[in-house]
Amino acid sequence: MPLRFTQAQIESVLEDAAIYMCACPAQVCREILNLRNLYRYQQDCVAGSGDPHVHGLIAESVMATHKVMEDCLAAVMDYEGWDRVTLRMPDGLRKIRDTLIEAEIGPGS
Repeated sequence: MPLRFTQAQIESVLEDAAIYMCACPAQVCREILNLRNLYRYQQDCVAGSGDPHVHGLIAESVMATHKVMEDCLAAVMDYEGWDRVTLRMPDGLRKIRDTLIEAEIGPGS
């Protein structure tokens, strides 16, 4: 299955986005990882005694959905201004995140 983002890149975005109070990029990353697991599962089924037609249909749909979700992640990252080299959250979102965390735990905690 073609990948636009590596496992490490997805995990980096997931980690960075998970602590941002609007964790939508993290949700997209989780779905991408779930789709990758489902694809691997279908490949294992075909390699075993599973019906290649049924699992092929599922794998084909997973690949199409995976591409849509990776494209979605890329578009969200571009829109929000994520660094495409480091895949780090933009400074503006980091400041919002830090302010929200500080408000929850209190200053100087």
